[in-house]
Amino acid sequence: MVAELKRATYVQADLSIEADRVRLINEAIAAWGQLDVLVNNAGISRVIPHGDLASASSTVWHELNEINVVAPFHLVTLAESALRDAARSGRPGCIVNISSHAGVRPKGASIPYAVSKAALNHMTRLLAVSLGPEIRVNAVAPGLVDTPLTAEWTEAQALWRTRAPMRRAASPDDIAKAVAMLVESDYLTGEILLMDGGLNLT
Repeated sequence: MVAELKRATYVQADLSIEADRVRLINEAIAAWGQLDVLVNNAGISRVIPHGDLASASSTVWHELNEINVVAPFHLVTLAESALRDAARSGRPGCIVNISSHAGVRPKGASIPYAVSKAALNHMTRLLAVSLGPEIRVNAVAPGLVDTPLTAEWTEAQALWRTRAPMRRAASPDDIAKAVAMLVESDYLTGEILLMDGGLNLT
């Protein structure tokens, strides 16, 4: 990615480790001298049938919430000062959380995963109130995204092809454009942008 983008900095970090979260923000600011936008894109999932409550162990709940909820919140606290500086200088100064349609509808790979994304959505709204007007906070909630990870999810792929008005899963570029739109808007905050190709309408 660094080679492709020409102007990029790569930082490897385990977001379940607090020290790595601190290092990630510090290295980004050190490399660029500022931080204009924070996109909380890292997330994990566990595939557990919703009816299999016994398999949704406390360990699974802890792992998912640590990465999908606690880590984004901690990164926001670490980035807050730099984002306020950006906003005061006329730069975006905003946060975009990557959530999931599972946090909006009773769907998803597992109940713990869906609950973690619902928590991220509510945190997005709470932070929009707490950090405004200088820092805007929004979220993108994708449905199925066409990646190597989901290539063999034949049932989900068929569902989007047959029921979603757009008749396909989202591409990574679709999600990137949605993030860019939220970054560029000067007024949108506290919004959860559902990107499921209209599947929720059916």
